[in-house]
Amino acid sequence: MTGLVLSSADLDPRRRRILYRCWHRGIREMDLILGQFAEAEISALSETELDELELIMAEEDNDLIKWINGAEPVPERHQTPMFARIAAIRPDFSPVK
Repeated sequence: MTGLVLSSADLDPRRRRILYRCWHRGIREMDLILGQFAEAEISALSETELDELELIMAEEDNDLIKWINGAEPVPERHQTPMFARIAAIRPDFSPVK
């Protein structure tokens, strides 16, 4: 997957903004992880879950990728079911043929 597939037309402004930000992180690996998570989950997330997602998104990409890949321990503040769901996303990073 290389970009936004879900149509944001039926989403409220906050969800559209989050979906866009998930696909435009700066580090492609985080685009794929957060973007795929958001596409799959954004419509069903509660306001509380959206708040938590935005807190996770406020972290630096370099830190997030280290925590997700297990290179560094996940800080206690992010040892949550939401972070575990995001970390479970395993995009295919193989080159496009």
